[in-house]
Amino acid sequence: MELLDAHLVPAVDGVAFGLLLFVVAAGLSLAFGTAGVLNLSHGTLYAIGAYTGAELSDGTWGGLALGLAAGTAAACVAGAGLSAATAPLARRGHLAQALLTFGLALIGGDLLIQFFGADELPVRVPEVLDSSVTLLGHRYPAYRLCFIVMAVLLAAFGTWVLTRTRMGAAVRAAADDPQMLAATGHSPRAVHTGVLAAAGALAGAAGVLGAPIIGPGPGTSENVLMLSLVVVVLGGLRSLWATFAAAVAVGEVQTLGVSVAPELAPYLLFAAMAAVLVLRSRFAEPAGAGHGSEASGPDPVARLRGRLAGRLPGPKAPSVGLDRLPRRNRAPAWLARLPGRAAWWRAAPLLVLLGVLIALPALLDAYSISLAGSALALGLLAVSVTVLTGYAGLPTLGQTAPFAVGAYATANLADAGWTVGPVQIVLSALAAAVFAAVVGPAVIRARGTTVLMITLAIGELTGAVVNQLKSVTGGADGLVGFPATQALWGGEGMLEESELYNYALVVAVVAVALTLLVLRSPAGKLLTGTRGAEARMRASGHPVGRYLLVAHICAGALAGVGGSLMVTVQQYLSPADVGFEIAAFALLAVVIGGTTSVIGALLGAGLIVATRDWVAGSWPGHGPLLLGVLFVATVYVLPRGLAGLRGGGSGGGGQGGPPSDTTGSPGAPGAPGTSDTSGAEKQPPSAPAPTPAGKASP
Repeated sequence: MELLDAHLVPAVDGVAFGLLLFVVAAGLSLAFGTAGVLNLSHGTLYAIGAYTGAELSDGTWGGLALGLAAGTAAACVAGAGLSAATAPLARRGHLAQALLTFGLALIGGDLLIQFFGADELPVRVPEVLDSSVTLLGHRYPAYRLCFIVMAVLLAAFGTWVLTRTRMGAAVRAAADDPQMLAATGHSPRAVHTGVLAAAGALAGAAGVLGAPIIGPGPGTSENVLMLSLVVVVLGGLRSLWATFAAAVAVGEVQTLGVSVAPELAPYLLFAAMAAVLVLRSRFAEPAGAGHGSEASGPDPVARLRGRLAGRLPGPKAPSVGLDRLPRRNRAPAWLARLPGRAAWWRAAPLLVLLGVLIALPALLDAYSISLAGSALALGLLAVSVTVLTGYAGLPTLGQTAPFAVGAYATANLADAGWTVGPVQIVLSALAAAVFAAVVGPAVIRARGTTVLMITLAIGELTGAVVNQLKSVTGGADGLVGFPATQALWGGEGMLEESELYNYALVVAVVAVALTLLVLRSPAGKLLTGTRGAEARMRASGHPVGRYLLVAHICAGALAGVGGSLMVTVQQYLSPADVGFEIAAFALLAVVIGGTTSVIGALLGAGLIVATRDWVAGSWPGHGPLLLGVLFVATVYVLPRGLAGLRGGGSGGGGQGGPPSDTTGSPGAPGAPGTSDTSGAEKQPPSAPAPTPAGKASP
C-alpha cells in the first residue's frame, strides 16, 4: 500500500497520457492499416488541433467547444487533402509515401510556427476542470480525470462504429478486398478519403483535448508521432482494444517508469517495440518464401549464372581473316582492352561528379567548403542506406546507429591520441561493422515496413545510449576539443577547411569505389537476385540469410566511415548529428537519388545539405520549409529519383527505380498487395517479374 500510495499520481498520469496517445495512434493505425498510408505527418495533424485549440481557448465551455470543433475540422480537412496528395503514389510503395508525408510534415511544422509563433502556447480550460479533486488522499487535476473518461468513451464508440455499422463494414472491406467493395457499388477511393479524413479528425481532436497535457510547441509533433508509432507497433493493426492496451502501457512507461526506474526508462519503449517486431518476424513466414512471391518470367538465378558465365574466359572464337592481316594494319593490343562506348557512358556521371568535387575548393568560400565536406559524410551514410534498401531490399531508418558508432569511435580515438586518419577510418569502420553484426540477426528476418520499424527502434535505442553514456559520448553536450586528424603518419593536424575537404573527398572516393566494385561483382548480383526473387534463391540452395547479414555488416562499416568523416570535418559531435532526423534524411536522400543508384544517393545527400544549410541561409528560419518543398517536388517530378533522368528501364532494379514491391502499399485502393507491421510482407498472387540484376544504376 505504501508503494501504491507513493506512485499513485504518476500511475494515473500514465493512464491519462496513454489514453491521449491512444486517440492519436488510433488515427495512425486507421490510416496505415486501412488506407495503406505510412503517414509521417500524423504528428503535424495533432499539432494543428493543439495550436487551434490553444488559440481559441479562453477558459469557458464555449471556447473549449469552439476549439474542439475548429481543431477537429482543420485536421480533418488536412487528412482529406493528404488522401488526394497520396493518391498518385498508390502503386509506388511506402518509401515514396514516407518522402511525401515527411516533406508535408516539415512544411506544416514551419507554417504552424510562422502563424502561431515558436513559443509554447498557454491553454486555458473551464474553471470547473481547472481544479483538483481528491483521489485516494491525493490531489489530482480534474481535467485529466475528465480526459480519461472521454478517451474510454471514444474507444468504445470507435469499436462500435468499426464492428457494428455499415460504415465500419465498408472500411474493413476497403482494407481486405477493395475490388469486392467496388463491385457492391461503393467507391474505394471515397472510402480511402473518408478514412484519412477520419484519421486526421482523431488526431486533431486529440490535439485540442491533449493540449493541456502536451502543450503545443516546437518538437511536439515529432514526439507524438514517435510514441504513436510505438503504440501502433505494440498493439498491431487488427484490434482497437489491443491498441488501447498498448497505449496505456506506453503511457505508464513514460510516467511511472521514470519515477520507478529512471535509468531504464529511456530504453524500455523502443526495446519493447524491437522485441515485439523481432518475435513476430521470427514466427511469420519469411518474406518471399511462399507462392505469393513467385513471379512469371525466366528464373533470375539462371539469368545471373548466364551473365556470370558470359563474363568468364572461354574458348576463343576463330578469327575471320584477322590473323592474315599485316601486323601494321592490326589494332594495338592495348586499344582492344580499352572500355567500350557503353562503359564510358555508364561511367560519365561518376567522372563528371568527381571533376566537380575536385574543383569545389577553388570555387567556394570556407563555409561552403565545410558544408561540402559534411555532405560527403552524409553521402556515405546515404550510400550505406542504398546498399540495404535498394540492393538488399531492407528499407532502414536506423543507419544512424552504426554511423554514431563510427563517429564516437573516431572522437574517442582522437581524444586518446590516435589522430592518424587511416587508423581512425579503419577502426571506426570495424567498430561499426561489429555493431551491425550484433544487431543484424534482428533485422534480416523481417521485410518491408517491419524492417523500417525495427531499425527505427535500434536507432532510437542507440540515441538513448548516447544520451546516457556521458563518459564516452558527452551526453547531451556532445564532444568537442579533441585533437585534429592527421591525413597521414607524421603529418600535421588538419585545421583548414580545404584540407579537411580534400581528406574527406579522398576517403569518400575510395569508399564509393569499393562499394561499386562489390555491387557489380558476383556477390552484388546475388544480393540483387535475393531482393528480386528470394523464394527462388532459397529454393536454389542459396543462403539468403547469410547474404543479407553480410550486406548489413558491410553497410554498417560504410556508415561508420561516414560517421568518422563527419567528426573529422566538423571537429565536434552532438546527439543531433546522429538522431532520427539524420536517419530520415539519409533514407530520403536515397529516394531522391533513386533507390539503386549510388551516385544518386550522393547527389541526394548533397541536395539536402545544400537546401538545409546553404539555401536556407538566405531565408533564415525556413530551412524545414525549403526541405519539405524539395521532398514533395521530388516525389512528383522525379518518380524514379535523379537516376531516372538517365532513362532506362523502369520497375524493380532499373535506373533508380524502387525495389520490386519491397515496401508495397497495404490496403490502398488499387495497391497490388497488403502488408502489416506485425510480420512479413504479404505479396500479391502475381508479382511483377524481377528486373535483371545487371540493370542497377551506378
